[in-house]
Amino acid sequence: MSDVRHNWTIEEIRTIYHTPLLSLVLEASSVHNKNHKFGEVQISSLLSIKTGGCSEDCAYCPQAARYHTGVQVHALMKTEDVVTAAQNAKDGGASRFCMGAAWREVRDNRDFDRVLDMVKEVNKLDMEVCCTLGMLTGDQAQKLADAGLYAYNHNVDTSAEHYEQIITTRTYDDRLQTLSNVRKAGISVCSGGIIGMGEKDDDRIGMLMTLANLPEHPESVPINVLVPVEGTPLADSKRVPFDELVRMIATARIMMPHSAVRLSAGRLELSISEQAMCFMAGANSIFAGDKLLTTPNPEFNSDKEMFNILGLTPKAAFVDAPHKKNAMQHEPA
Repeated sequence: MSDVRHNWTIEEIRTIYHTPLLSLVLEASSVHNKNHKFGEVQISSLLSIKTGGCSEDCAYCPQAARYHTGVQVHALMKTEDVVTAAQNAKDGGASRFCMGAAWREVRDNRDFDRVLDMVKEVNKLDMEVCCTLGMLTGDQAQKLADAGLYAYNHNVDTSAEHYEQIITTRTYDDRLQTLSNVRKAGISVCSGGIIGMGEKDDDRIGMLMTLANLPEHPESVPINVLVPVEGTPLADSKRVPFDELVRMIATARIMMPHSAVRLSAGRLELSISEQAMCFMAGANSIFAGDKLLTTPNPEFNSDKEMFNILGLTPKAAFVDAPHKKNAMQHEPA
């Protein structure tokens, strides 16, 4: 089961996804152990460098300008403040630092130039630098690569069939094009989705099929649980049962054996024992720090306690792809 494939069928994935839970976790754990160092978990930190005011209509997002969520609009942060935040994250044990801007798309202007400077400066901390800035052209992706960007996050969110129920201001193909642009620029791809948005099991399965059948699997696959926010269309969504999250993580691990499966939004609601089962099912990365963009998240200290209890080891930066450590081998352009 640990062979890398890009030709999954919906029927094959259904069979895996609907396997009795403990048997599914056992199989996923076996695949995980063959391809990763057991008990090693990467700590990532996510900072909103430009908050609110986004023109998109993503039904889950408190940063959309059209929703009244109480999120205050903030201009792009100063580079020195971002570097300080990155250093604090590194001191807390993070080896990856992701910068998020509430933009529909990247525009070639002074703000983008400043983001490029942020990438160069954070690179000097010897961390995996990640950005999530919305849609990218090929030229913009190349500029980020030249600045030393290690990874780019752009989630597909859900299945192609369910997508229009969640977002109408850009298409599913727009998202896939951005992922293609990122890949062509030689940047590591981070792409996953969100569960709990009214989708069916087949939508979750379809989302995983989209990712696993890309020409190359994303190096990073975040599995997010919706955090309902008052003022968004999904504010009244019910909490996703814990077993459904485990099922998604385990299925992703079996289908994409070499990828990092990231236990992302919604982790604040999980107990240590529930998180432990997620790690058994193949999750090997978490986001730490008190916020994920604008939603609450466990703090570094509580995660340190969990690591001690479970015997987990923080993963160092660049372990899986030393050949992509471009920015640390020469001064960024």
